[in-house]
Amino acid sequence: MADFKAPLADIRFLLNEVFDVPALWARLPGLAEVIDPETASAILEEGARLTENAIAPLSRNGDEQGCRFEAGVVQTPDGYPSAYRSYAEGGWVGLGGDPAYGGMGMPKTLAMHFEEMVAAADTSFGLYPMLTSGACLALLHHASDTLRDQYLPRLYSGEWAGAMCLTEAHAGSDLGIIRTRAIPNADGSYAISGTKIFITGGEHDLTDNIIHLVLAKLPDSPPGSKGISMFVVPKFLVNADGSLGERNGFSCGSIEHKMGIKASATCVMNFDGARGWMVGEANRGLNAMFTMMNYERLGVGLQGIACGERSYQNAAAYARERLQGRSPTGNTGPEGAEPIINHPDVRRMLLTMRAFNEGGRALASYTAQQLDIAKYSGEPAEQQRAEALIALLTPVVKAFCTDRGLDTTVLGQQIFGGHGYIREWGQEQLVRDARIAQIYEGTNGIQAMDFIGRKVLGSGGTLLTVFTDDIQQWLQQAGESAAEWRGPLVEARNLLLETAQKLVTGAAGDSDLPGTAAVNFQDLFGYVAYAYMWARQADAARRHPQHPLSDAKLATAQFYYAQLLPRIHALKIASLAGSSTVMDLAPEAF
Repeated sequence: MADFKAPLADIRFLLNEVFDVPALWARLPGLAEVIDPETASAILEEGARLTENAIAPLSRNGDEQGCRFEAGVVQTPDGYPSAYRSYAEGGWVGLGGDPAYGGMGMPKTLAMHFEEMVAAADTSFGLYPMLTSGACLALLHHASDTLRDQYLPRLYSGEWAGAMCLTEAHAGSDLGIIRTRAIPNADGSYAISGTKIFITGGEHDLTDNIIHLVLAKLPDSPPGSKGISMFVVPKFLVNADGSLGERNGFSCGSIEHKMGIKASATCVMNFDGARGWMVGEANRGLNAMFTMMNYERLGVGLQGIACGERSYQNAAAYARERLQGRSPTGNTGPEGAEPIINHPDVRRMLLTMRAFNEGGRALASYTAQQLDIAKYSGEPAEQQRAEALIALLTPVVKAFCTDRGLDTTVLGQQIFGGHGYIREWGQEQLVRDARIAQIYEGTNGIQAMDFIGRKVLGSGGTLLTVFTDDIQQWLQQAGESAAEWRGPLVEARNLLLETAQKLVTGAAGDSDLPGTAAVNFQDLFGYVAYAYMWARQADAARRHPQHPLSDAKLATAQFYYAQLLPRIHALKIASLAGSSTVMDLAPEAF
């Protein structure tokens, strides 16, 4: 596998030329004091050094060695504990954390790019701090002052790690039927009993303590999802002075043997009267859980982009060096063959990979801007608009970016030919690691159902128009540099709105239509969203013709509009085909 290089040039192009993020930081209250272009550049540079030199070299051995489990103890692969200590000591766990509890307070528009670097260097490694950051967010927004004071500083510092305990053997997406119970104790704590599965980082040797956020039901809770509460359950109880006390009443029963992300411990956790403390209000645990899960869903979207980026870097390097065959132009090399990058089909694959990777990175960066606006802007109307865009885009970033991420890793493997199927080149690991991103934190089918059901149909299309209006406003403001993209982007925008309106009308008489159309319509939206991102990148390239990336950006944008965006026409037809072709076959005929 080629050495990983953090995509700093593209990140800077997005931050500075495409979105002018420094201007956003300067005008948002609370950000101008903590971040400026020089600080951001230094953080990105240091993040690149860390991920390239300390984390990326762990990836292959981590996959081969995996986590080891003996008598309830999980050992991560060689090198992981020391690398994690370096990561924590550098303050990276708390990069976006609240400064009141020891975090660095960096904006999401900066932190998300670092998160992508980590996931590209080693997806397994990146899952440990990602779960910790999500747990911190849930505690910050929902826990009492006492719990925040007790746990957040040690979590942000990386001394302790976080884990999220939702899934049970019989309850995956349907959390309303969980069986884990929380019985009140006399001292205000609760006795937590039950078994959770698929718990990322549920047990490991990277930190002194692991803080589990556990979903459970009280004895008198209402049925279904309305009766779920959240509890903070530490591996080791915490004494009044902050020191660690006795081991809590739960343990790891086993770890899963998985297709990929083998260096990430995926655990079965058995709670046997473990002491926990309620986070937020009783029976309101899903609110706290979704605060954490929506953060994780954006992080998973970045994992798709990250695996695609690593695959592209490997494939591009291989294509420049691999001598094989003769292209139509016949520019043969010294052995009667030439680099395969001269072959049109190899270029098609590389350009598809690049278009998906950089389109996804731009969409994630655009979404991160909305998160910063929603958090820091003092203007209610602006915050409301940003929150609407976050709600609309979160399932898309999670699902569309990970679907295209797997596509991209497979294309990279294809460029290697037979070597892509062989262990030593690393491409098969990326395919395996990328695959989980379409499944966890809510499968991509569930994301599509959320997108079409709650976000589009549930809002009567109003959330969708917030995004399409943004496209229209940008086109009105863009100058001659955007002329090449104006017509095709308007056509794509109108096709999206027309399809959405027909789905709103059709769903009124066909209750199965949203479910059968969901994935196709979410893909349609994703391709239009990437078209918007590519128009903005190409416009920036036209306005900065001397930028080193300008030629590549323009060529990739032209490729995207000619070769990939036309897929929306087929997706429109499929979205509107009705439910009968899916639902008419009797269940027993399958």
